[in-house]
Amino acid sequence: MDRYNFVMSNSLLPRAFAEIESGTKAGLHIGAQVYVGQGGRVVADAGIGEARAGVAMQGDTLMPWMSATKPIVAICIGQLWERGLLALDDRVAQHIPEFGKHGKDAITIRHLLTHTAGIRGAIGGWVTEPVDVLLGKICDARLEPNWTPGKKAGYHVASSWFVLGELIRRLTGSPVGEYVRREIFLPLGMNDSWIGIPAEQYVAYGQRMGILQDTSGTSITPAGFDTPEMAALCRPGGSGRGPVRELGRFYQMLLNGGSLDGTRIVSPQTVAAMTARHRVGMLDLTFEHVMDWGLGFIVNSNQYGVETVPYGYGPHASWRTFGHSGYQSSVAFCDPKNELVVAIVFNGTPGDAAHDRRMRAVLRGVYEDLGLGENEER
Repeated sequence: MDRYNFVMSNSLLPRAFAEIESGTKAGLHIGAQVYVGQGGRVVADAGIGEARAGVAMQGDTLMPWMSATKPIVAICIGQLWERGLLALDDRVAQHIPEFGKHGKDAITIRHLLTHTAGIRGAIGGWVTEPVDVLLGKICDARLEPNWTPGKKAGYHVASSWFVLGELIRRLTGSPVGEYVRREIFLPLGMNDSWIGIPAEQYVAYGQRMGILQDTSGTSITPAGFDTPEMAALCRPGGSGRGPVRELGRFYQMLLNGGSLDGTRIVSPQTVAAMTARHRVGMLDLTFEHVMDWGLGFIVNSNQYGVETVPYGYGPHASWRTFGHSGYQSSVAFCDPKNELVVAIVFNGTPGDAAHDRRMRAVLRGVYEDLGLGENEER
């Protein structure tokens, strides 16, 4: 089987692709998708290796994005902000009154987006219960002990994102999965992208559906996210999936100031506001590392330890780089200084430490292959 299933005729990223191949040989993954754009041109759009055993990874394979989904929901909130349906410092309970119980009345939408709300343990990370049941649990949950919203920080895997999804539903009348398809994905030409894909559609895609593998042990086994039933779950913080080139289109839109191919999604002012540093220099109690955050976006935090910051963008990313990563498998970001968009997904989850090393090496290769190298002081 040909290891490289390019949409582009050749690769300008030899170091980056060599690192991906090295990871394949080490058993970290059996395949990957890579999309890189710079200055408005596509540098690479490729599938590498296998999407599942015996099936080549293609550019149009649908892969799970995991938490790289979160910025898409954040931009939906940005749209509602533009339309005057909410303000970022609104208390959540103004829109969802039952949420304000047990000390949660002070939590604002900004707290949800910056992971400073203090409701990390309200539900688990990989939940399968109906949304109304999960929302009931979140509303009944208590604020974490000794947590003042906005004064502590800790990555919220799922809980706050179900609340954001419910805000979207109550203010627009559309469930978050439907809203995202109508207002983000289809206008951007992301026709094969979903947050919660209907089971019948999952089946119809057939072998275009890639499978995320657990590669942390001695054998490679499915990680459990890729069945029609699991894929149909609409988890606003983690169930996005589609070809990684389509996730790249989302970031190209942000790099362009909120529009792509004549379609405007949000204003340049909203892009700037959502991707600015709203949480600065705070220890993230989930990741146990200092990290900066925008509104739903991780902002480049290399200044706190380029070799240790979790889910970063590689050693050469510029100060204004923003995006998000997904559980041991994916990253998507744009680097405005370098006019760069990168979206990568591996189909193996080898553990946090191995994944961080893998992604850091590949992203170093992307920058150095493009001659970007070390960045100037901010």
